[in-house]
Amino acid sequence: MNRGGFSWNRLLGISAAKSRLSRQIGIPLTRSGRQRKMGAAMGCLLPVVVLLALGVAAAVAAAR
Repeated sequence: MNRGGFSWNRLLGISAAKSRLSRQIGIPLTRSGRQRKMGAAMGCLLPVVVLLALGVAAAVAAAR
């Protein structure tokens, strides 16, 4: 559990500035945030990828 440690970044306003910049450009500045955003985008594409794979498999089977 967090015990409320001191943070120079929060004191100097760096955390808030990074947060504002990230929202303005629409790209998370943290690695985990970027991975989460990419994962959400890939989740939307998953049905399309599956349908394309099935279509390619059917075309290969029909060509034989």
